[in-house]
Amino acid sequence: MNPVPATPSARGSVSDRRFAITGIIASLLIAGFGFLPIANVIPGGRSAGWYAPALSDWINGSLIAIGVGLVYAIATRRYPRLWPEGSLRRLNAWYEASDWGFPLAMASAAFVVYVVVAIAVFDGRPLLIDEIVQLLQARIFGEGHLARLASPYPEFFSTLHVIDGGGRFYSQFPLGGPAMYVPGWLLGAPWLTNPLCGAMSVAVCARWVRMIEHRATVALGATVLFALAPFTVFMSASHMNHVPALLWTVIAMLALAMILASPHARPGCAFASGFALGCAGTIRPVDALAFALPTGCWLLLRAVRTRRLSELAAAAAGMALPLAILLWVNAQTTGSPLLFGYELLWGASHGLGFHTAPWGLSHTPARGLELVNLYFLRLQGYLFETPVPSLVPVVGSLALTRRLSSWDRYLLTSGALLVVLYFAYWHDGFYLGPRFLFPLLPALALFSARLPALVRERWGSALAYRTLWGSVVVSVVLALGVSIPIRVRQYSNGLLTMRWDADAAARRAGVVNAVVLVRESWGSQLVARLWARGITRSDSERFYRRIDSCQLDAGITQVEQQDMRADEAFAVLAPMLRDSALVQASPFSPDSTEGFRRGVNYTPRCLARIAEDQAGFTVMAPLLLARQPNVLYIRDLHERDSLILGRYPERDVFLLRPRGPAEGAPPAFERLARDSLYRVWRIGSDVQPAFSPSY
Repeated sequence: MNPVPATPSARGSVSDRRFAITGIIASLLIAGFGFLPIANVIPGGRSAGWYAPALSDWINGSLIAIGVGLVYAIATRRYPRLWPEGSLRRLNAWYEASDWGFPLAMASAAFVVYVVVAIAVFDGRPLLIDEIVQLLQARIFGEGHLARLASPYPEFFSTLHVIDGGGRFYSQFPLGGPAMYVPGWLLGAPWLTNPLCGAMSVAVCARWVRMIEHRATVALGATVLFALAPFTVFMSASHMNHVPALLWTVIAMLALAMILASPHARPGCAFASGFALGCAGTIRPVDALAFALPTGCWLLLRAVRTRRLSELAAAAAGMALPLAILLWVNAQTTGSPLLFGYELLWGASHGLGFHTAPWGLSHTPARGLELVNLYFLRLQGYLFETPVPSLVPVVGSLALTRRLSSWDRYLLTSGALLVVLYFAYWHDGFYLGPRFLFPLLPALALFSARLPALVRERWGSALAYRTLWGSVVVSVVLALGVSIPIRVRQYSNGLLTMRWDADAAARRAGVVNAVVLVRESWGSQLVARLWARGITRSDSERFYRRIDSCQLDAGITQVEQQDMRADEAFAVLAPMLRDSALVQASPFSPDSTEGFRRGVNYTPRCLARIAEDQAGFTVMAPLLLARQPNVLYIRDLHERDSLILGRYPERDVFLLRPRGPAEGAPPAFERLARDSLYRVWRIGSDVQPAFSPSY
């Protein structure tokens, strides 16, 4: 399995045709999922309501790019100096003469871009709950522990994706992702982790591409595309664990390329490849599996053909090392080596397969097909942000390839496995783009970069070739001038509450040695109280979505007063589901996820909670990362706050909530008097509701 294509023999021509057909089939599948609105014709599920305007943009953008490219190609015939043939030759010569120079230069440039975007667009802060919880676990690791001791009153501190049962408090995610962020957390700059991992991925990918692609122009272009694709840039500026997982994946592929390029056994490289895939498995097991299976098969075939069992054994040993650590950490936290935190938290329904998902929806093959279609449709815009759909060069490259190399088949197999695995996964992985497809970026960049060379091989360097390059230049200019700035504004203006710097605000407000009551929405309070009663995450979601909030509040209060937990609490709350068909989204609270059923008698307590929602609320999760010493943030649960305040009688008390209901309004600290709080809790709420629900 030589990674560099060899000249086909007469016998090999049949194989070449077979592999060429494989490329055409792959191109048709990608085109089908990437251009057809399959999700829109499947009834009752998710759909791409934005498909019609997106299709119009694709057509208009492609016409503009191709039209200008054609004009440029015609102009180069009359004015040959417009065609930079000499510059391209010099660029190729420089690239071929450099060894690590180009990879390091490209990685350095990428690192600068990623850092600038991390600060300018994302404020250097985790914005998604997944990012926050993994940094929280990194903080726990940095303190020298696998888990913290859980509070006896978890409702004050719990958040999504955190396990706080069995007396311990830790993240649901595998250890690898949080472990990667520990150095950054200890240095006070966890936001540097992904830019550094992204830049290292660029350097490694550059070396890998150079080993498997004999055309210098293609290898250079693939590296640039991989490094500077907007999807890569934005993800590498975030705190998402897809970036360190991809770093380990490309390290594994580089080590594999070094094995295949050597006429001698390379057990050291095999160990490195297995170790890197094992590390990826401790971060994102599904992603690692998609690349580990083809890698293992390739090494197994090599071992059978060459009797080099040492490489296969070394790869297995390398992979076993990080996975053994993962299993040990699982045993110390969840109680079983094979039980992951998310399965403990959500149950077996969290895993792959077609079943009822943790949040109550039914994941079927039809829904899986919808999700895969949505991923590829979204990739058309988020990958390169060009007016021409991003998958056009991939489809064209695969269709024009006359012979798929061993590495092409490896990448297509790994990509297909990845898509099939996420086809069987219930969650819609959409953040900064179709993030579940992020591991495909090296392959997408390589296939895209091949299109100009394939066009030149097929039709020469005349009109078609020059039109293509002209279209590429126009697409890049429009992306930089139009679509990327729009995306930057979109990301910069999103999730504003999560960007708030609590530590700096606390210092300005003189908040020291204090307990801060964080005013979340009524709905968030209800969910946290359900969790604290031992109701599973799945059942809590079902109760919250299908029971009127005032009824649910009364039920939870009953089980709290009688100290009921788990099955006892479930038995009290479950009968309330009988009216679930009548429950609708709350028309009164800004938090529309709260339930409302006509005919329910809203008590003064419930009216007070709605009035508080209307006055403004914030979120608790980012405050779990606050570093200000001796400042304890807890979820405001009104009279139940006395359980925590009694433990800190010497501390000042503050309420944290926005000054007004405007979206994105920054929270403010409001000093409270303990005596006033206790008096209000004794006599009931002093909030006078400004309305009564209309039945």
